[in-house]
Amino acid sequence: MLSGTNHRSISHRALTVAAATMVLALAGCNPTHSPDVLATVNGKRIMAADVDRVYKQTVGDTSQTPSSEQTQIVRLNILHSLIDDEILQQRAAKLNLVATDEEVNAKLTDYKAPYTEEEFNRKLKEKGLTLDEFKEDIRRTLTRNKLINKEIESKITITDSEITDYYNQHKSEFNLIEPQYHLAEIVVTNQPSGQVNNLQNSKATNDADAKKKIQLIRNHLDSGEEFSSVAMSYSEDPSTSSNGGDLGFILETPLKTEHPDVYAAVSKLKAGETTETLPITVPQGNSKKVVGYAIYQLIERRAAGQGQLSDPRVQQSIRQQLRDSHAQLLQLAYDEMLHDEAKVHNYLAEDILKKGVQ
Repeated sequence: MLSGTNHRSISHRALTVAAATMVLALAGCNPTHSPDVLATVNGKRIMAADVDRVYKQTVGDTSQTPSSEQTQIVRLNILHSLIDDEILQQRAAKLNLVATDEEVNAKLTDYKAPYTEEEFNRKLKEKGLTLDEFKEDIRRTLTRNKLINKEIESKITITDSEITDYYNQHKSEFNLIEPQYHLAEIVVTNQPSGQVNNLQNSKATNDADAKKKIQLIRNHLDSGEEFSSVAMSYSEDPSTSSNGGDLGFILETPLKTEHPDVYAAVSKLKAGETTETLPITVPQGNSKKVVGYAIYQLIERRAAGQGQLSDPRVQQSIRQQLRDSHAQLLQLAYDEMLHDEAKVHNYLAEDILKKGVQ
């Protein structure tokens, strides 16, 4: 049997341990962080260096120095994207969907194919990337695509009845008052700055570089590569490169009046064929200045008149619209679900709110 003195002594030590544990727990609720850490996602740190690297790639070399507010807005947006991506990467890891070394190396070989080793290394240097960083970017992109394919794309089914219902409700959309041209583009500019959104992070910086790059693209197309995949890898139009250069349907009249050179070229094509390389020009005094080069593909030409549901082209157009709409909705819902489950701490946003606008 314990004596009263021993019992009091043990009770005192227990209270001391409990108090210390509580202090540590409270300290854990308001953790300190290094200035190098801008956010955490389920404990995984997103570093300032990660944001700075993407910032440099996004802004590039510019003659104008952005204000501190503009800089912070861009950095916040970049950090938000990195947080979103980290949430997806962690989800993919749980589902064993992380891209393998073999998949990464195969994609790296595809990226390096158009270049000599020296040219490829120079491209990496221009982007401020090491080879390991580039391979990590490839891994994350492939992983993200595998996750979306499994969790979203594979769950989308478009039925014949959905297509029929859509046609009946939007029949006027398929009654064309004039011919339409469904086009895709690959664009290369000769401007040294500007944002790109292609898979290779490829950007020409002068006219000689642009001419060389568009010729490499032409070689890829002539060898039988899909236009859309080449566009995603190399096109410098950030608004279309991610969807394979797809410009959608363009009415004949505005195409003819606003882009006569493009109209003259595509009007001679059959579906699936591509134009020769066309210069992109802007007015400069009484003449025109070449600012880049483009190649166009005619995906489909629609004649004027009422399109019928029995037309396979009408069905495919509706199917794609429905698929895109379903995918967008599911993606938004999926992202929100993952955000609700994740524990995110955005230190950069917190610091900006504390300091206020400087």
